[in-house]
Amino acid sequence: MDLSPVLDGFGVVLEPTNLLYCLIGVVVGMLIGVLPGLGPAATIAILLPVTIGIEPVSSIIMLAGIFYGAQYGGTITSVLLRLPGEASSVVTVFDGHALARQGRAGTALGIAAIGSFIGGTVSIVALSLLAPLVAGFALDFGPPEYTALAMLGILLVSTVSSGHRLKALAAACIGLLLATVGRDGFTGAERFTFDNLSLADGLDFVPIAMGLFGLGEILYNLEERHRATQTPVTVANVWPSKADLRQSSGAIGRGSVLGFVLGILPGGGATLSSLAAYAWEKRRAKDPERFGKGAVEGVAAPETANNAAATSSFIPLLTLGIPANATMAVIFGALLIQGVSPGPQLVTQEPELFWGVVNSMYIGNILLLIMSIPLVGLFVKILRVRATVLAPITVLITLVGVYTVNNDVFDIVLVIVFGAVGYLMKKLGFDPGPLVLAFVLGSLLEDSLRRSLLIFDGDPTGFFTRPISGVLLATFVLVIVVPPVRAAIRRRRTHKELV
Repeated sequence: MDLSPVLDGFGVVLEPTNLLYCLIGVVVGMLIGVLPGLGPAATIAILLPVTIGIEPVSSIIMLAGIFYGAQYGGTITSVLLRLPGEASSVVTVFDGHALARQGRAGTALGIAAIGSFIGGTVSIVALSLLAPLVAGFALDFGPPEYTALAMLGILLVSTVSSGHRLKALAAACIGLLLATVGRDGFTGAERFTFDNLSLADGLDFVPIAMGLFGLGEILYNLEERHRATQTPVTVANVWPSKADLRQSSGAIGRGSVLGFVLGILPGGGATLSSLAAYAWEKRRAKDPERFGKGAVEGVAAPETANNAAATSSFIPLLTLGIPANATMAVIFGALLIQGVSPGPQLVTQEPELFWGVVNSMYIGNILLLIMSIPLVGLFVKILRVRATVLAPITVLITLVGVYTVNNDVFDIVLVIVFGAVGYLMKKLGFDPGPLVLAFVLGSLLEDSLRRSLLIFDGDPTGFFTRPISGVLLATFVLVIVVPPVRAAIRRRRTHKELV
């Protein structure tokens, strides 16, 4: 492995401007993690117009910092207020707040910070080693392989994501439909434009993301956040004892590996990784009844896993051009806005950007470890700012921001429309993530599918004659078939036991 691009990447990230954007990203990420409901996807979507005037490397370093920084911030309110600031911190509430009630809030936050740092660092090292190999392997991808990969990615996100599977699949289908709006790339015919010139070039990703994740989330959270104010517990004895570190070391190691693996998979991500890590530790524990009552491992495992997953989810995005979750889909859009095409060529054609972003995560994790404990008091005070004050300011920034992208009033209309759609989706139990991901991958899927059919003279069985696309499509079929078969077997066993 040639180490010169890696070293050049450290030179890029150590430039004062990039260091500043890295710091801004992780601080904003922590703030967003503390504030319940908004989340990194919504924040990054709202900030998309801001990134247009920033250099590509600096903007992606900042957005990446927001993503993994939010995983740290969500821990603080989970432990102190029993209020998860981020979805991936939900399981931390169980043992983290229990430790806080026992007067060990500092221990819980210290273990979480150490586990997050180790999990993130292990994942970054693995990312540095694995990503170039994946990119080299992906150079063999052609239209059939990208067709199969896009189909598998959309299906996995729809079936693995939180919420009802049928609702997630329905949202993904709507996203694919929205991706067809505009001129046909092959024939030039207009589709679903309704003679509106603003739709002739298709729907822009920015207003859709800002509407669904930004405005939609704000409207939903305004309705939901009517909770009684809780008084944070006192934080003391921040550094964990040797016994606590020894007890949690295994959970941190296992959480790092599990989080890294699940973060790579489409539909995995930080939330699924934290849930899986907590369940794994509870299942293998000799005394599982401790969990939920203040087990240190119940904090260490999920916090390690969610940071490892947040980092490893950059592998499919940067090397294959396939976002693994909703936040990665928004960062994918940010890359496209900057004129950067994620994929196998990125490592060789844009080494400064690739290694600059990867190496910035080392610096970002160190910054987060340094800041996570001293700034606890400040972050808790932010919770006292009323949502009725923050929401109008955020909405105004969103609408002004989307207008500045193209100076087009129609984009503001789209944000409002998709904001209403996002609000209704949340109310009805639909996850907007599969919709955004399917919209992002829709153009790739259609273009690759039609090119593949031209290659195979219209014969769809040609996909199975190529090894990579054949394996991916076989996996696609298994993902569809296995869950109902397992459910049928489970029902049959239950019926026999009842008889």
